[in-house]
Parts: sequence; C-alpha cells; structure tokens
Amino acid sequence: MKLRDVDAIAATVKPGLPQSLLIGTKFGKYLSKIGRKPFIPIHHMEAHALTARMVHKVDFPFLVLLISGGHCLLALVEKVDKFYLLGASIDDAPGEAFDKVARRSKLHNIPDFYDICSGAALEIAATRATDPEQFYFPPSLCQYRNCNFSFAGIKSRAIYHLIKEEKRHNIVGDSIIPDIYNLCAAFQMAISRHICNRTQRAMEYIQMKNLLPMENKTLVVSGGVACNNFIANALNIICSEMGYNLVRPPPKLCTDNGIMVAWNGVERYMANSDILTNPEDIEKVDINQKAPLGENWIERVTEANLKCKWIQIKKLYAK
Repeated sequence: MKLRDVDAIAATVKPGLPQSLLIGTKFGKYLSKIGRKPFIPIHHMEAHALTARMVHKVDFPFLVLLISGGHCLLALVEKVDKFYLLGASIDDAPGEAFDKVARRSKLHNIPDFYDICSGAALEIAATRATDPEQFYFPPSLCQYRNCNFSFAGIKSRAIYHLIKEEKRHNIVGDSIIPDIYNLCAAFQMAISRHICNRTQRAMEYIQMKNLLPMENKTLVVSGGVACNNFIANALNIICSEMGYNLVRPPPKLCTDNGIMVAWNGVERYMANSDILTNPEDIEKVDINQKAPLGENWIERVTEANLKCKWIQIKKLYAK
C-alpha cells in the first residue's frame, strides 16, 4: 500500500505517555502534510471502546468497561464521538494491581511461569487453588453508591497476606509461600467482584434512566485486563442476570495496538467527526497526556443513590 492509497491519517494524541504521543502525533502530521491527507486526532480510550465494532456487530448505544494497566473506566457510548463517563478508578488500575501482586508473590520463580507476563501468570496460578476462600479480602468502596473503582486496597491486602504468610513460614529470599495459589485465587476473586459490583450498578443506573434499548443491551469489555478469562466469565454472569450481551475483542485487539487507532479513524471518517483538512489546523494539534473520556456523569450516578442487591459470582470457583 502506498500513501496515495490512504484516505486519511489517524494518530493517537491523548491520553498517554508524552513521548509516545509526541512521536506518533508528529509522524502522523508529517504523513498528512506530505500526502495532503486529512488528519484525524484519536483518543486512546475511545479507540479501545470502539474496537469491538470492527469484529462484532455492536450497535450504538452500548455500555463499555475499559480495564487495563493504566485505566479502569465505565462509560455509556452513544455514538462515535459521544461518551458519558459513569465511573473511573480513583487510584490504581486493575492491571497495575495484578502486576504488582504477581511480582511480589515471586510467581516468576515457579518454572511454569518464568516466561509468562505477571498478570497471565497470576490468572493461571489461581486455577490451581485448592481453597480460594482461605484469604479474606474486604469489599472495596461499598459505602459509596457510585460506579468508581479502587484497587489500591485490594493490592495492599494481598501484600499484607504475603508478608504475614512469609513470617509465619519463615520464608526468605526467592522462596514462595505454600498457599500462593489460594492467595492468587482470592485476590483475583476480589478484583473480579469489585469490577462486577460497579458494573452492575452502572447497568441498574442505565435501566433506571432508560438509556439503552431493552431488547439490545451490550457490554463491551476491552483493554489488556479484558484478556483475563476469569474476569470475563464473572462479568458474563452479571450480563446474563441483567439482560446484556457480553462482547470482547480478540486478545490481540484488547491490548494496545495500532489497529484500534486505525479503526477509530475509519469510524470518525465515516461519521465525518473531527476530520481536519486545513494544514494550519492540523499543525496546531497538540498532545494531551491526561485527557478525560467524554462527558462526566459520575456525580449523576452518585445522586441516584442506587442500593444494589449484588449478583453472586462465587460459583466460578465451584469444583
């Protein structure tokens, strides 16, 4: 393919690491200039949210859950360029919590996991648990009737259990606690339960406000942590109870990738949304490392004061 065959240039300009955004944006603007092509600025999280529409039939509007190493967001997607933020993490992202707990657990010292990334290793380790309820994790943010997330407490609790077990068993150096698989399972369940509870409240808010068509409700789950099958299965239980279809892009499209940026460009190009053609306007485009997703409706959800009867996901660990 030659540059002359391309209709437009799309590049991520927000949010993200400044250096990465700067390099991509500069090169995208350069291609736009030399090829005399329209330039389409892309929001990284919007690209994640819309990727599923490339491989699945997902009609607007729909609910999206974006879970990764840097974000945890719940939003209502009305159209290509119209997002309403229902909830966001107030501290850590779930992927960050998975990685830190996996590393602190020293899972890479187990031969089966030495060449597997931290989050995937923890997910596999959890499947080997004999007593997934051995370690207690208190619910997070249960006193706040909103859809925000908090994973710092769950991460800290896991590290507390690790330190306690290491002292109890006189663990030193690279040795691993005897019940590491049980701890991984309990930690993963705590993360999953928290994600499911906040997602359920978003669904109940949407139902109360009649924001999605009753006959076609979809939850799109994307981002790197969407590759976790246990979390996906837990969310599927919530979806089944709430009358939603669960849609996940394939793993290669869940993690950060260029295809999702290109697809978001296609969607915007087809919708004639934010297509820059004036060279002066294109040159003025700048990066934004901390850009919010859509219009903030978090306070609206809080004001609804929804008390929910939580759907149980414990059966996922039933033998």
